[in-house]
Amino acid sequence: MAKTLPKTDAVIVGVGWAGGIIAAELGKQGLKVVGLERGKERGVKDYYVVHDELRYGIRYELMQDLSKETITFRNHGKERALPMRQLGSFLLGEGLGGSGVHWNGHTFRFLPYDFEIKSQTVKKYGEAKIKGLQVQDWGITYDELEPYFYEFEKAAGIGGEEGELGPKRADPFPNPPMKETPITARFKEAAKSLGMKPYQMPSGNMSEAYENQYGAKMAPCQYCAFCERFGCEYGAKADPTVAVIPFAKETGNVDIRNFANVTEIIHDGKKATGVRYVDVQTKEEFIQPAEMVIVTSYVMNNTRLLLTSKLGRPYKPDTGSGVIGKNYCYQILPGSAGFFDEEQFNTFMGAGALGATVDDYNGDNFDHSDLGFIHGGSISINQSGYRPIQYNMVPTDTPKWGSKFKENSIKYFTRALSIGTQGASMPVQHNYMDLDPSYKDAYGLPLLRMTYDFTEQDKNLYNYIGKITDNIMKEMGPSKINDRQQLEHYDIVPYQTTHNTGGVIMGAEPETSAVNNYLQMWDAENVFVVGASAFPHNGGYNPTGTVGALAYRAAEGIIKYSKEGGLLA
Repeated sequence: MAKTLPKTDAVIVGVGWAGGIIAAELGKQGLKVVGLERGKERGVKDYYVVHDELRYGIRYELMQDLSKETITFRNHGKERALPMRQLGSFLLGEGLGGSGVHWNGHTFRFLPYDFEIKSQTVKKYGEAKIKGLQVQDWGITYDELEPYFYEFEKAAGIGGEEGELGPKRADPFPNPPMKETPITARFKEAAKSLGMKPYQMPSGNMSEAYENQYGAKMAPCQYCAFCERFGCEYGAKADPTVAVIPFAKETGNVDIRNFANVTEIIHDGKKATGVRYVDVQTKEEFIQPAEMVIVTSYVMNNTRLLLTSKLGRPYKPDTGSGVIGKNYCYQILPGSAGFFDEEQFNTFMGAGALGATVDDYNGDNFDHSDLGFIHGGSISINQSGYRPIQYNMVPTDTPKWGSKFKENSIKYFTRALSIGTQGASMPVQHNYMDLDPSYKDAYGLPLLRMTYDFTEQDKNLYNYIGKITDNIMKEMGPSKINDRQQLEHYDIVPYQTTHNTGGVIMGAEPETSAVNNYLQMWDAENVFVVGASAFPHNGGYNPTGTVGALAYRAAEGIIKYSKEGGLLA
């Protein structure tokens, strides 16, 4: 028998960047908030052994336990989906701070084109250009979202410089950009010689000591190379456990409960009354009543919780009807690796978002008239720091094992550089998420099933931009460049990127979206679903900056709803 707890104003499911921001903003306004996080508490003191690469970088100390809950995967609907037994293609964070603890810190704003992608593409190229793609406008413009981007950048202490082709800013970055290095300078020189407009990558690694609007003090980055997959023991990386969650607790209005796994949103079909959760340590079950339910967990978990709670209309791929699970997108990652036999670089040094970027082939910054794809991607060189186990770039003709493999691994550790692209991903009718009919989690609930494969749009984008990255790398003067493999079928095994989007998408009308531009559910007005699950497609940048902006926008709407009720948009 579940124990019913005292009612609260709002219950938040998952306390990472989005949940931490909303908890801080609601607590500041005097609303009583309960934050439920199924992992353990985390903070800077927990990262003092963070430079253990085996523990964190390879064995995934900060990630979700797949023995309790995972996803099943298939490339298409005629295959049987099988469980992902080991983390591979993407890394799902768990614990206070979520994936905001182990991220690198790349913090871009999506382009104005992204938010109006359907209308702008059709206007310029005609309806035929989007044939086969399930693209739609987001129900909000860049100009409307711009102030919320800045609010997140202040909270996270983002440093950078404005790119000529990127989104325009009303205010400068809160921090200056990170240091220039011989590697980033070489990339910029090569890009400029090819007529491109490079700029310093915007970074959530502090370029100098910083204090944000919540009074959080963050130290300057040490360039130690332990960012992605690690927490920062210096508190020098923007991290919700440093930047926003302490303030939320200090309001006295926010109660964060760890080891609380939410299994159901309780509702009557029109409004939610609270959530059901299990204490993962004691196995006790609780019902937390609330005036508002705010779902801020990871993309897959947001979608799955709505589906298992039977809240919203599940997406049906055969007809294209319904919305929950619709428009799952990933990213396309063309790039080039170069090897410098006669030069060495300090590749073992760096920071998560130490790098340089060009936007010349991002969004609609170039003519797509004769191309078999829309959008593009940001092209970057990222000096995050090579670590001895995880990083092992060798030329294509090197054997996979043996003495030559060892010799080249050592030789090229300081002689290999790579250029990468964050390529946009467009939705299609048969890439989606639903509940698996066969497999269940540790609590007897169906696992989430992902059906996803690369499309002709993806392959065409990959081939086109891959030639651009090859040209930049050649201009940097390597002795040799690795051949790029063709993009065929998506494989969930090798790591690619933790930039998953969609499933609870936003839009201007309930027929094609699950939430409005405040991320309020059309079908349950007191439920807000916040995160990259709201993206109708995935853009050519890392998604965190846009998630943060949407979280501030949602917080504003939640506060307004608490006073007035009703649909906000």
